[in-house]
Amino acid sequence: MGEDGGVYVLDEPTSGLHLADLRQLLGLLDRLVDSGKSVIVIEHHLSVMAHADWIIDLGPGAGHDGGRVVFEGTPADLVAAKSTLTGEHLAAFVGERTKKRSLAPA
Repeated sequence: MGEDGGVYVLDEPTSGLHLADLRQLLGLLDRLVDSGKSVIVIEHHLSVMAHADWIIDLGPGAGHDGGRVVFEGTPADLVAAKSTLTGEHLAAFVGERTKKRSLAPA
């Protein structure tokens, strides 16, 4: 990771990954970006999407019903818009995660 530039493309890196290892994966992706690399992740895991800098959402459906860019922007913008199925699910995920944090003992 010491050299500048470079692109990493990861397809579903959480597939088969234990949830306990998710934080390590997100840390690795952060280190790659911080070292000047470009990281493109094709992913359905909501934690990874919420952690992303930028989302390109393809749809509106799957297979023959998809393939068009239906949203492009930050995860926060996608959550605020709730204009796609992904946006609706991400908004629910972020809302539930925020609710759990507010209920946790201090």
